[in-house]
Amino acid sequence: MRLIRELWAYRGFISSSVKREFESKYKNSIFGFAWNVVNPLATILVYTVIFAQIMRTRLPGVDNTFGYSIFLCAGVLSWGLFAEITSRSQTMFIEHANLLKKLRFPRICLPAVVVANALLNFTIIFSLFTVFLLISGSFPGSAYLALFPLLVLLVAFSTGLGMVLGVLNVFFRDVGQAFGIIVTFWFWLTPIVYSPTILPPWTQSLMAFNPLAAFIGAVQGVLVRGTWPAWSSLTYMTICAFALCAVGLRLFRRHSGEMVDEL
Repeated sequence: MRLIRELWAYRGFISSSVKREFESKYKNSIFGFAWNVVNPLATILVYTVIFAQIMRTRLPGVDNTFGYSIFLCAGVLSWGLFAEITSRSQTMFIEHANLLKKLRFPRICLPAVVVANALLNFTIIFSLFTVFLLISGSFPGSAYLALFPLLVLLVAFSTGLGMVLGVLNVFFRDVGQAFGIIVTFWFWLTPIVYSPTILPPWTQSLMAFNPLAAFIGAVQGVLVRGTWPAWSSLTYMTICAFALCAVGLRLFRRHSGEMVDEL
């Protein structure tokens, strides 16, 4: 509760930091925040051309012309939010070292700024994707509402992992370098650009240990087939999210004072 009160008391600081960071990101750029849309769209376009057009990848049981593109967007956009929160979180204390040394404010504001910025970027691109679903006649109907609790789960998981990485990276800089490599493997070990049905049977049991596999599958099920998630399949990720948040907060509280000296 104390953390929530601190965040509320410093909401002005958080909102101004988000606004300043968003504006500075596109300062002196002709196209401005349009780059925020172009980059993920370019990635999706490349994967769509390679897998859907060249390799003729098709989703079993999906008749929609845009089926694979929607499947791809669901995975890539969800992964993008996870990757942005975790990658930004692991360097947030290092990047704001001068701010931490010069100003007195609750350190928990920095993770809040990271998450708020990531959600802002995600909202922009996902809103455009939703417009595409409506125009193409592929909107999933009431199942779309399932995306909101799914989003909360993803943010909790990403924030918890990000806080753990952020604190550890202050004291052990190899953490950030190692996680960058891990994320690359993690992406391809998660059914984002391919359907899990094409994998050998022995890999199915291994997928159970990847908390993002069931999550990405749930989002893809909502957007491609219009089906509500099997919430029980997300139990493992929910447990991981709670555990990571608990560990992250514990590390943060225990070492927040030491971090300033280390920086």
